[in-house]
Amino acid sequence: MLDIRQLHYFVAVAEEEHVGKAAERLHISQSPLSRQIAQLEEKLGLTLFERSQQRIRLTRDGRTFLAETQAFLAHAKRLEGLGQRLGCGDEGGLCIGYLENAIHSGVLPNALRSLRKDRPAVHIALYNQQSNEQLEGLRQRSLDLALVCAPPALNDPDLQATQVLSDPMLLVVPEGHPQAHAKRFTPKDLAAQKWIGVMDQEGALNHDTFIATCAKAGFTPDITMEASEPLAALGLVAAGLGMTMIQQSLRHQAPPGVVLHELPWFQYRTSLWVAWHRVNLRPLVETFRKTLEEGRVQVRDVEA
Repeated sequence: MLDIRQLHYFVAVAEEEHVGKAAERLHISQSPLSRQIAQLEEKLGLTLFERSQQRIRLTRDGRTFLAETQAFLAHAKRLEGLGQRLGCGDEGGLCIGYLENAIHSGVLPNALRSLRKDRPAVHIALYNQQSNEQLEGLRQRSLDLALVCAPPALNDPDLQATQVLSDPMLLVVPEGHPQAHAKRFTPKDLAAQKWIGVMDQEGALNHDTFIATCAKAGFTPDITMEASEPLAALGLVAAGLGMTMIQQSLRHQAPPGVVLHELPWFQYRTSLWVAWHRVNLRPLVETFRKTLEEGRVQVRDVEA
């Protein structure tokens, strides 16, 4: 059985690449630290470090072992916290990854509000991460649930997912624009405008999909500015700097100075999926997942 203390020592030495500095960081003497690392290598039958007079570096096997050790220790820390929260009677709490859209759309806040009514003492930890980081967090069991823009593969051996939001887009026009109150917009109308793009957390993939949907609809937006998230884009439209599109669920956050229009012929939708690990050890995770799924119905009812 591996000694967790030795694993902590190994990580410190690997990160510092210097036994003396690692010893200072760990508040122990250098000689005992060197002995512990040597004992770990002997136990594993593996050379973890290349040693020289100047510094100590990981071997190729050592780098592989480091990545796995860091994941193991992260899970061990979470397991310790789980035990402490179980001791407090709050069923272990929830660690939830999310994208900004999960907040803006109301999907996550509404589900948390529902959970709080029945379980006010449950500890909630929220982590704003990109989808790929969240899915990795599920695999490592550092997250209980993930709210991501696309599901894992159908044949994924570890993860499952279900869609909780399919949000159509609204055209946002400056109030002072000549076509601000037009009855309808055609692709030709939109092709002639200056556009504010949104390069969100998920980066180029969503952006490229949006542009491809525009092209399929019959126009290519002339993007002269880009914002990092939709609320910033709304502010730029209100300043008269161009048009943009936002998710319908954000319509209530539109500032003064903009006019919103539905585009029934535009097919792009913003999706949100809840993902989880197939091996679920706690009823609380399943309960909250179902709460998110019930929220999906409420969102679609609003759209209808």
